[in-house]
Amino acid sequence: MATKTISITEEAYERLKAKKENNESFTDVINRVIGKRSLLELAGILSEEEADQLEKHIKERRAASRRRSDRIREMLR
Repeated sequence: MATKTISITEEAYERLKAKKENNESFTDVINRVIGKRSLLELAGILSEEEADQLEKHIKERRAASRRRSDRIREMLR
């Protein structure tokens, strides 16, 4: 595996070190911490119309799921 040398401040090093778990390399820490995507990255990817359609679909699926659960509950009584 290729490696790169980077310069970071003492403060950045200490913060990174504080995130480090047992037997974890700094590469592991960086990948774990930065590898997570923020939900904020998704903000604005849908048009208002697409967002409305998605919300409508979610509500319909939840209602259908609730009806199924109610039917099953009644059958089990």
